[in-house]
Amino acid sequence: MQRSSVMKIAGVGALSLTLAACAGGGTPAPAESESEAAGGGELVVWMDQNRADALADVIETFQSETGTTVEVVVKDFGAIRDDLTTQAPSGEGPDVVVGAHDWIGKLVQNGVVAPVELGGIAGDFEDVSVSAMTYEGSVYGVPVSIENIALVRNTALAPEAPASWDDLVSTGQAAVESGDAEFPLLVGIDPNNADPYHLYPLQASFGGPVFGINEDGSYNADELELGNEGNVEFAGALAQWGADGIINLNISQDIAKEQFANGASPYTITGPWNLSTFQEAGIEYAIDPIPSAGGEPATPFVGVQGFMVSAYANNPIVATQFLTEYIASDEAQTAIYESGQRAPALSSAFEAAQENPDVAGFGAVGAEGVPMPNIPEMDALWADWGTTQAQIIGGQAADPGAAWTAMAEKIQSTLDG
Repeated sequence: MQRSSVMKIAGVGALSLTLAACAGGGTPAPAESESEAAGGGELVVWMDQNRADALADVIETFQSETGTTVEVVVKDFGAIRDDLTTQAPSGEGPDVVVGAHDWIGKLVQNGVVAPVELGGIAGDFEDVSVSAMTYEGSVYGVPVSIENIALVRNTALAPEAPASWDDLVSTGQAAVESGDAEFPLLVGIDPNNADPYHLYPLQASFGGPVFGINEDGSYNADELELGNEGNVEFAGALAQWGADGIINLNISQDIAKEQFANGASPYTITGPWNLSTFQEAGIEYAIDPIPSAGGEPATPFVGVQGFMVSAYANNPIVATQFLTEYIASDEAQTAIYESGQRAPALSSAFEAAQENPDVAGFGAVGAEGVPMPNIPEMDALWADWGTTQAQIIGGQAADPGAAWTAMAEKIQSTLDG
């Protein structure tokens, strides 16, 4: 992934990643003289155990150099967004949190995060990471990690990357028929809610985006594209894959991971978070692009994680200093990468990590992906989107296209309301 790369929305056109990374609206990072005087007091930081362990040395350095006491509160990553929303306004929240970029729209809407002016360091990060952390022209935090899904291939069962989706299906089915594998493909989904995230690359390949795109590359919440012709065509394909056992409602994320580690399939669609399990199992694997099933590029969602400043921070200047001078450092970004195996957002650390073939493989796929929408309206999609997918895969929808259209119309009604 190069910082100058342009990421594309399938069926919509090019999505420029050169946003106003230095956009106004936030509290500027302190100048050098201000920065030196900014330390002192206490900083409360919420993060998960993985990041807390990785950043222990960085935090110790920050404390010794600034005279600031840092209290790290370890939380389950999935609970941070809701806890910040409910606790920050009452004064019980943190100064800094780690979070996913697609939380930002909702957090801004709830008034619990503040912009961070990156200033001269904005160009030091991969473009997609700054783009993802940007909402309505302002950057809300310092990005630290980039992640996306790709096709992971068991090279013993499939020595060559599939040339097409049909090739993937036929080689997967052949492996099952020969007794070498149990499943042609493993995609972990929920029996009731499917998984729009893991299935999105296939949906996108039919020219099926979620929202329209504004001129500046941001998502347009007024243009829901979920019910367009390409998406309806995808619904028909999804029904066929369910009937053929290519996509299986009985395969959860954990089962998909375990079965691929057991050598039960030549292919799985997953992210870097599962690679350690495959490595421990001794699976020889390769990372490939997800083949297009509908003729357009199979673009995955790209997720970015970063550190944000609470709008209710007791120590906002020091919080900004911590992010722009310490979390933005090579040391911090490399430590987080080494502990979680997600590509660093800082370009110098990202480029160094390319020596790892796994990072390079996922990075190449992510370079053709699209940022997960961070607009608040995205929350209205997931439940109906996933439920409808599950009904279609399970054969409960007599007319998959009609079911999909009804789902899109329901979501549009919710957005209108």
